[in-house]
Amino acid sequence: MRREIFRMDRADAIALLARAPVVHVASTTPEGEPVLRVVHGVVVGDHLLFHGAPAGEKMELVGRPAVVSAEEIVASIPSYFVDPERACPATTLYRSTQVHGTIERIEAPRVKATMLAALMQKYQPEGGYVPIDAEHPLYKKAVRGVLVLGVSLERIDGKAKLAQNRAPAEITRMMELLWARGAPGDVAAVDLLRAANPSAPAPSFLEAPEGAELACALGEAEADEAAAMLVGTYWCEGAMPARIRVGLLGSSAWVGARDRSGALVGTARALADGARRAWMYDVIVADAWRGRGLGRALVRLLLDHPRCAAWRRCFCVRVMQRGSTSRSASGRGMCSGRRGARSTR
Repeated sequence: MRREIFRMDRADAIALLARAPVVHVASTTPEGEPVLRVVHGVVVGDHLLFHGAPAGEKMELVGRPAVVSAEEIVASIPSYFVDPERACPATTLYRSTQVHGTIERIEAPRVKATMLAALMQKYQPEGGYVPIDAEHPLYKKAVRGVLVLGVSLERIDGKAKLAQNRAPAEITRMMELLWARGAPGDVAAVDLLRAANPSAPAPSFLEAPEGAELACALGEAEADEAAAMLVGTYWCEGAMPARIRVGLLGSSAWVGARDRSGALVGTARALADGARRAWMYDVIVADAWRGRGLGRALVRLLLDHPRCAAWRRCFCVRVMQRGSTSRSASGRGMCSGRRGARSTR
């Protein structure tokens, strides 16, 4: 039985299944032989759908019980993160989801076309093809000929193993050491650990003004909101939100801050070569948060970010609080400083 402290809510479990690059389908043949296949799956409505050839092995699975699963590794935790001697504390932080159901064959051309369109959107989001429609001459025959199978999402269960069984002090130490290690995924893992363990004390690098919470790794989910904050600033003059969004997502490091409602109230990003130099851009704080130290906290977090940790000199354009004409979000203007002293001039 799943331990409740690790249980993921239904919406998050479906979201994990939807974004997984591939999913695993396990079932049996009518003769009872086990079958395990890796497929490209998409969530359409209340089903996980995937396709195949009408004459292939997947046809034998129609009407059979099945389990569909997906997982993602959050971070590897070595034993010495927790204990200097014992090997036992070594673990892996991960999220996973499973769907239990019966494999159904989807016959309706409209639903099959919707599935194929979702598949293309997931794996070729840049487009470059005629949109799929069940009645389009390019696709009509193919849509009717392709095998589309699905499993209902009625019985879906997700697990997020994010150190919820650890003592608060151990969780804080994990966050500190993940931040210091800075391996791929470690920075995002800090945010996930903090969200899953709100009672654990925040590490010192996440100190923020009362009512605000810093985020180490912003991404697609925050891109539109951050771009909207930056539209109209003098350094983004003439830049459309879509272009600002591309710049944010292309950053070496991108941090932010949210208020108690979860709204984004500050953002800052940097480009870094990983060895000698870093360039700081787009530091901005929402109007209501001016003069409360949030801009300074964002800059401090960005300067300490693992992707910028090797910098010998940091450069930043003059960054302003939204609506300001004379003060920067960090209280400083054009600057360059050596890492050791954290100084600017």
